[in-house]
Amino acid sequence: MAEQSGKIDPMHQFLVEPIFGRDWAIAGESIAFTNSAMWMGAALLVLWAFMLGGMKRELVPGRWQVAVEGFTGFITSMMDQNVGPAGRKYVPYVFSLFMFILAANLLGMLPVALIGVYPFTVTSHLTITGVLAILSFSMVLVIGFAKHGFHFFSLFVPHGVKGVMAVVLFPIELISFLMRPFSLALRLFVAMTAGHILMKVLAGFVINGINAEALWVAPVVAIPSFILMIGITVLELLVCAIQAYVFALLTSLYLNDAINLH
Repeated sequence: MAEQSGKIDPMHQFLVEPIFGRDWAIAGESIAFTNSAMWMGAALLVLWAFMLGGMKRELVPGRWQVAVEGFTGFITSMMDQNVGPAGRKYVPYVFSLFMFILAANLLGMLPVALIGVYPFTVTSHLTITGVLAILSFSMVLVIGFAKHGFHFFSLFVPHGVKGVMAVVLFPIELISFLMRPFSLALRLFVAMTAGHILMKVLAGFVINGINAEALWVAPVVAIPSFILMIGITVLELLVCAIQAYVFALLTSLYLNDAINLH
């Protein structure tokens, strides 16, 4: 368990475990349905319900429809500003990416542990954020080469640079370009992991402070930690939205490079 002898393990919340206590395998490969898969499914279910409830196209839209139209309009506006008219066809992908990350982040913040269900933040795992980043990066490569052919490599030579400087800058720009999926994945992974570790540590201070035998520990340690934990929790909710936006924003900028070849 995460809690033993008064100690709380802040890393236990990131452990991927089979649900129902069984680890099914085929040919030695695990195919168990894990808590990570369950919470990803929950995020997809939430998105499906959200979109289904907001796509009624009523003449006088309700709050739900306004919310859905607000999100779609926000992503569409971002793509128009960063890519231009050519980016409209990629709005569904960027919108899906943004909404999935946002839903996954927020679901990991639900206080469902009060009823015995432990939340799991799938974006706190590098494998998940890495797959999302590689998917976006692969789209950039496919679109870039499909639209421009080998002229796509001109992206790695700054405009106006010629001769020896072009030869020198080309590998630097290429390496910088290849680092994009790593930075994209790490940014989301680190932000979510660090925030949840901090909240778990503060929760440990609160619990251990309340359970301490010394009466002075609760007002000196537990109460300030609880107040700080509330502030960190509010900040983490903001981070959930910001990180989803940053991921979608950078994806749109990368798509812009592939489409408009700036």
